[in-house]
Amino acid sequence: MAFQEFLYRPAFGRILAVVTVVVCALGVVALFWGDAASAVRYVWPIVLVAVLAWAVFWRPSLRMQEHGITVENVFRTYFVPWPSIKGIDTRWALTINTAQRKIPVWATPAPGRHRAFGLARKDFDGVGESARGQHDSLRPSDALSTPTGNLAQAIRGHWEQLRDSGAFASGEDPDAATVHWHYATLVAIVVLAAATVIGLLA
Repeated sequence: MAFQEFLYRPAFGRILAVVTVVVCALGVVALFWGDAASAVRYVWPIVLVAVLAWAVFWRPSLRMQEHGITVENVFRTYFVPWPSIKGIDTRWALTINTAQRKIPVWATPAPGRHRAFGLARKDFDGVGESARGQHDSLRPSDALSTPTGNLAQAIRGHWEQLRDSGAFASGEDPDAATVHWHYATLVAIVVLAAATVIGLLA
């Protein structure tokens, strides 16, 4: 049976990004409509907020692929082959652990305190054995009824299946994992932040 790729992007984050960008766009129009000369000075913080909203709320995603997992965060994109994964943690956010680093998945923060209080034993039915800690313990963020736990279990389930079938017998290729910085985003934020300071102090 062919592996089915899976892409996760949080719907709430995308909605928040769209709303923020639309509000910022209206703010830019209002500035230039009222006083174009002043708008040149004060438009930069609005544009900066729009760029940050896009980077923080729209961009983050996680893609499960046949040969590994691609994690797109705000400033970096990681590709992690399945054999390179050493564990999946959900303490603060879904985190993929490798021998070289811990990769947080910005798209899946852990559930809040109020959500954790509403969990029952049945919410943990089907959680993989690799999720269990000392004394067979589980975290609230491992619950399958939470986005973090559900996605973590999807990764653990496939990873455990590959492990148990002997797919990792040949070991991992240390050069297969990659990291790409989002330089354009970094430069845009730095330039807009500098323009904001200059505009406000001029």
